[in-house]
Amino acid sequence: MSGLRVVPAWRHGQERLYVCRPDGRNIAWYDREAGRVNLLSEERRDDVLETLRPFLTGPVTIGPPPVPTPAELARLSLHPDDDLAPNRPGEALLVALDRDPGPAHRLRPDPRRRALAAEQTVGDALDHLDGAGWHALHSVPLPGGDRIHHLLIGPGGLFCVYALHARKQKVRVADPMVTLGRRDPRPLLRHLRAAADRASYALTAEVHPVLALTEPADVVLTAPPRELRVLRDRDLRGLSRLGGVLKPADVEALHAMARDRRTWGRL
Repeated sequence: MSGLRVVPAWRHGQERLYVCRPDGRNIAWYDREAGRVNLLSEERRDDVLETLRPFLTGPVTIGPPPVPTPAELARLSLHPDDDLAPNRPGEALLVALDRDPGPAHRLRPDPRRRALAAEQTVGDALDHLDGAGWHALHSVPLPGGDRIHHLLIGPGGLFCVYALHARKQKVRVADPMVTLGRRDPRPLLRHLRAAADRASYALTAEVHPVLALTEPADVVLTAPPRELRVLRDRDLRGLSRLGGVLKPADVEALHAMARDRRTWGRL
């Protein structure tokens, strides 16, 4: 018995199968789309192939990761429980709804489901920036039970994104208050800036706050918010045009740090 096990992980709709040692460390992974088994060490080549045999489809190329960077190797060494990269948009809400779906019949829709829809819409938009050199992490947990809905890292810098469900409603932004339809104003911008500040401290890099509104009927800004962007979900892709802040190596290093759950536990 080799003691190795296969752990699947999904990212942008693509599956990778990681081969882990009993202590949870990754020693290889199988990329089905590329038809390649990437080995971090040749010493356990036969054990890795034997463990993956039931999962292999068609011919595969076997070898070390192509031109691995230190950041990539650091990510691969993460224990699966510490790696935030596989988190789906709205991961925390999905888990909460699975544990407690609430009553089958409600007079009003469960607000958690509206919040989940917003995070999924925004998360999908951010995930589409991946090909432009950006990385998005979702549902990043913070000490005290709080979390960052989305963290975007790329050539244009780092962004802490809060997703707000605003479908067919008028949104009024009077810094720091946000009013959604006829509801009472909430100091969302204060909360968002605090989350961005915590992310800046954890990553030792400037993180910019972004309020992302999903399908609002109208958006009224009484004045431009201080050092904060307010964007509709359809405009999030415009962030990919930003650049000149981080080099590719810096993007990868910050992404490796951000996806490690232990980075956030030190706050």
